[in-house]
Amino acid sequence: MGQESIEEGQLSNPLLLVNDTGGHSGAVVDSNHGHGHDHDDGSSSATPMVVLSTLVAVSGSYVFGSAVGYSSPAQSGIMDDLGLTVAQYSLFGSILTIGAMVGAIVSGKIADYIGRRGTMGFSEVFCIAGWFFIVFSKVAWWLDFGRLLVGCGMGLLSYVVKQVPIYIAEITPKNLRGGFTTVHQLMICCGVSLTYLIGAFVNWRILALLGIIPCLVQVIGLFFIPESPRWLAKIGREHECEAALRRLRGKNANISQEVVEIRDYTETLRRLSEASIVDLFQWKYARSLTVGVGLMVLQQFGGVNGIAFYASAIFISAGFSGSVGTIAMVAVQVPMTALGVVLMDKSGRRPLLLVSSAGTCLGCFLLGLSFILQDLQQLKVATPFLALVGVLIRKHDNTNQS
Repeated sequence: MGQESIEEGQLSNPLLLVNDTGGHSGAVVDSNHGHGHDHDDGSSSATPMVVLSTLVAVSGSYVFGSAVGYSSPAQSGIMDDLGLTVAQYSLFGSILTIGAMVGAIVSGKIADYIGRRGTMGFSEVFCIAGWFFIVFSKVAWWLDFGRLLVGCGMGLLSYVVKQVPIYIAEITPKNLRGGFTTVHQLMICCGVSLTYLIGAFVNWRILALLGIIPCLVQVIGLFFIPESPRWLAKIGREHECEAALRRLRGKNANISQEVVEIRDYTETLRRLSEASIVDLFQWKYARSLTVGVGLMVLQQFGGVNGIAFYASAIFISAGFSGSVGTIAMVAVQVPMTALGVVLMDKSGRRPLLLVSSAGTCLGCFLLGLSFILQDLQQLKVATPFLALVGVLIRKHDNTNQS
């Protein structure tokens, strides 16, 4: 397994064990357990710099959410103004995922090369350029190219603040790490929801222009926050690592224990430099790999992106008001996501996944049933309501699965 996967072990234990220099089974790379050494729990309070750094980082999560939520409220305006067909607009909506895939593939290497802050700033260049292309679009390919650029920016952000909120995990104290790293999911939800809400009242060009604001907030904020101490230690900048840690923990904090842990962590990474991703495909890791990857694959096949990209069109097709349906989604999605964040540590991951999966099945069933009844000319009064309830349940349960 490569270094990127090992770094993800800051949030959960990695699959592979580390062999120490004596040839015996050593410790797993686990920041919560001192990387194979017996240390204290490293409890610390949230300093203003940790809070500021987290807020700047999760601005990228908001950017992610606003990009996902843009295509739904903008659909009717763009199709009318530029004369796009349904197929052309479908390409515009879905090309975001192509850009995100490209960005995600290279995001880990870029984050290791230019650092966490540098990667966040670099990703926002793509996002800002993409939003400007959309704002000034006159023809379909301008829209598509802009959406593709925004997707690339999203993909670059995914490694640092989204799928594995690695920067947040690397700057926060151990006892606060879980709570801080879940904030990014709430901000993604806020980005989607507010874009839906604002899009009901402004035209698509203004909505795209507003998408630039959180990008600029993050770019400006990056000048006021420190680089990840772990990344600095990994590339051998020990003094800068200690200085960054001092800024994050406060002038009077005792950082000696954490410095030792970071050094142990970087030494472990160096010992693992010869491991490869092929090592994951061993029989003893088959169950863990299947569960982890399977959950991500099944979540995507549940149709979450299709609903998010075209929610307004779904409501209209079902005979419901697109604006009212969108506002209802906003009213439900944000508080339910916040509830999911609270329940994640209290109830555990597995019960929450089981409940969310059941809700996903129910939501998809109700949504499909509404259109079947519509085609059969049956229960015309009930079909819009079924579609609304189905979308609300589906969107709510996806946020808990994330």
